[in-house]
Amino acid sequence: MSDAADTQPHIPVLINPLIAAISPVSGVWLDGTFGNGGYTRALLAAGADKVVGVDRDPLAFEMAADWIGEYGDRIATVEGTFSKLDEYGSDLDGVVLDLGVSSMQLDLAERGFSFMRDGPLDMRMSQSGLSAADLCNTAEESALADIIYLYGEERASRRIARAIVAARPLDTTLQLAKVVEGCLPRAKPGQSHPATRTFQALRIAINNEYGELAAGLMAAERALKPGGQLAVVTFHSVEDRMVKRFLQARSGNVANANRYAPEIERIVPAFRIEKRKAIGPDADELAVNPRSRSAKLRVAIRTDAPAEDIDPASLGMPMRKGGR
Repeated sequence: MSDAADTQPHIPVLINPLIAAISPVSGVWLDGTFGNGGYTRALLAAGADKVVGVDRDPLAFEMAADWIGEYGDRIATVEGTFSKLDEYGSDLDGVVLDLGVSSMQLDLAERGFSFMRDGPLDMRMSQSGLSAADLCNTAEESALADIIYLYGEERASRRIARAIVAARPLDTTLQLAKVVEGCLPRAKPGQSHPATRTFQALRIAINNEYGELAAGLMAAERALKPGGQLAVVTFHSVEDRMVKRFLQARSGNVANANRYAPEIERIVPAFRIEKRKAIGPDADELAVNPRSRSAKLRVAIRTDAPAEDIDPASLGMPMRKGGR
């Protein structure tokens, strides 16, 4: 997930290393974060026979209307969440997830994702359900502080939550940004905007992004056929930690911490990891696409072991008291 203030044109991040890592590409793939269609088109160009494009934002498919017909039945679209991707495809040759926020969401003021322009305090990817304004105006101060601290890793979370409650009602992005700015020192040149972490936290909470990721990883395990590949691009440490721990656990790569303790029962690996280290952007990509600076790619190959669920808490997912 990129910074909420990032307004660079949406260039598919790590697309060249991703295609290199999963080549040769063939068969049926599922793009669980369709967005502007960048990954879907790259997969088709690389040799995929068909791509199922999934997105919870109906705007994604509206914006693709002027080009998607060129691919005929090689693209199938589903308005839904990637946490349920196994309902949209089975025996898949591959699944790709790009967890970054799309520029089409950031650039539209009326979507309320960015504090760079004024708009309603919304942030809903699906354009339905609880909005960021609803959360800011109704949640208890302690709940807001937990959200901002856990999901935004913001040390001044209590101070910010107190200021939000005092400033209610908050209806627009710039109103909220001004409240947060008043709680923090002015950003120095090169530093991110003071409201970045708070906006990120609210967006994650509104869209249940960590819960969706945990469920999506398990759904991908169920949907992939033996030899199928899972490729996930993350944008910050919590997401990468969750993906890394999931793949470690499901590949059987969990060492026994104490040689005197009872031996941990080894699972039958559901994934094989060929590159333990995450793949990041090279200098060329950083030069043309600064948005890629924090991106990491992890790839794993499905085995023929039965799929199993995993406790999301074991993935290091931040958990709020009394709920997600």
